[in-house]
This record gives sequence, C-alpha cells and structure tokens, in this order.
Amino acid sequence: MSPLVWAGVAASALALALLVALVAVPRRPRVEITRLDPTAAPVLRGRPALAAAAHRFGDRTLRRIGRRDALAAALERAGVHRSPAQVFGLVVAGALVGDVVGGLASGLLGGLLLALVAPLAAVVTLEVRSRRRRTAFAEQLDDTLRLMASSLRAGHSVLRALEAVSHDGAVPTSEEFARVLNEVRVGRDVVLALEEVAERMRSDDFAWIAQAVAIHREVGGNLAEVLDRVGATIRDRGQLRRQAQALSAEGRASAVVLLALPVVVGGAMALVSPTYIGRLVDDATGLALLGTAVLLMVVGALWVRRVVTVTF
Repeated sequence: MSPLVWAGVAASALALALLVALVAVPRRPRVEITRLDPTAAPVLRGRPALAAAAHRFGDRTLRRIGRRDALAAALERAGVHRSPAQVFGLVVAGALVGDVVGGLASGLLGGLLLALVAPLAAVVTLEVRSRRRRTAFAEQLDDTLRLMASSLRAGHSVLRALEAVSHDGAVPTSEEFARVLNEVRVGRDVVLALEEVAERMRSDDFAWIAQAVAIHREVGGNLAEVLDRVGATIRDRGQLRRQAQALSAEGRASAVVLLALPVVVGGAMALVSPTYIGRLVDDATGLALLGTAVLLMVVGALWVRRVVTVTF
C-alpha cells in the first residue's frame, strides 16, 4: 500500500483508540472539592469532560449541517432513546472501524467502502424500527379504542381515558399516549398532540380519532359511541388489508426468489470457478453487463413492489 493509505489507516486507528479510551477504559473515580459548595457549577475533568466535549462537538456538527432535527425526529419515530449526538458518535466510530479494517485488508478503496457500512446500517436500522413500530401501533389501535370507549362509558374524561391507555396499553401505544399527557400537562392542546401522534406514526386511522376528539370538544356528543364506530371501521379495513396481503403473498415470495437467484448463483460460481466468473470484473464489457444487470434488477424490484403493494 502507498504511504498515503498507511497515513489514513494510522489516523483512523488513532481516532478509534481515542474513542475507546473515552468510553471503555476505566478510570479511578475522583470527587472535586468544589462539590462541597452547592452554589458552584460542576466542573468536569478527565473522561467525563472529554465525553461532554465530544457530545457538544457532535451536536454542533449536526446543527451546522442542518440534520439534527431530522435525526431527532427519526429517533423518535424509531423509539430510540438516545440523543442525536450520541447516535452520530456511534456512527462515526463505526465508520472509523470500517475504515481501519478495510484499509488494512484492501487498501484505500476497501477502507472507503467499509466506512460507508456504518451510516447505511444506521439508516436501515432506524427505518426498520420505525416501520415495525408503526405496524405495532396500527395493530394495537383496536384495543386502544376499546379501552378508551370503556373509560368514557365509566364516566371518565378524555384525559383520564388517555391516561388509562398510557398505563394499561402496550408499547408503543402506551409511550405515545404518555407523551401526549406530558405535553398536555405543560399547556399544549390535546387535539394538536393527538394529531402529531398520527403524523409521527403515519396513521390515517388515528387521525380519525383526533378529529373525533376535536369534534366532541366543539359540539359535544357521545364520544364513546363514535369511537366504537371508528373502531368497527378500522377492524373492517384491517381485515381487507390482511386479505390483500394474503392474496399478494405469492407474488412477493416470487419476487424475493427471482431477485435473490442471480446473487446466489453468482456467488456460488465465484466460489466454484473464480477464473470463469472473474472475466466479468476484469473486462470493461463485463463490468458494463454487470451494471446493466444491477440496474434492471433494481427496476424490476421497484416494479414488483409497486404491483404487490396495496394502498388503503
């Protein structure tokens, strides 16, 4: 490898060692004399000071590039209870590890490719967690409406019904309703808080509930009966959605098999006969064919996904 590559690997290894020293290396606890003065501001030294400085640096970096609010919203949707600066630090550490390993194994190109693994893994993980959280919220919506309607029939107010769901509901519904109650306690309107939950969870069904609560606050009426009717509508739509998913399951399975087959066959041929499959990567024509195949597979995957996805 060239001296430039070695310099990049050494710099990445040094940065990774500093991060490990901040997080993993134990230090002897020390108590500052200023702790005896209750009016004195706390002074951080050693590893806590460096960790706080790294946290501030990550927060400033995210604000400077304008991605802090977007990352915070993504963490909220995924249910990750970490600050954006902490997640940013983990991603940077993962990128440094990938850079060091890839640089030592395959040179500059390998280091750059493995350095991209951590950001891509973070994006995919947040998206998967968000989708699972939204799916769980939608599946729990029927039980949520039943519990709210039961609380209203017992003579409780809307806030007491929301509190009952926050205590007796399952995650993530209980977490979202607890957040609504906390926002209402500090002065926010309950309808706005419920509408934000519907927007954050991307649930049109829950948006109906927020509208029902808003109409009840303006004109009154039997909110429990309205919630029962909304719940019946949601159950019917859920039944149709599950039926559509069952009918399209064969198409989705076929798409997975067709998309995985070229990759599996190509990998097997690369292991069995590397010289035979190596002609695709050693020649410009082979690389062009590989690029065309990848492009066609991406187009086919998007096409099949559009066909088998049923929008309600």
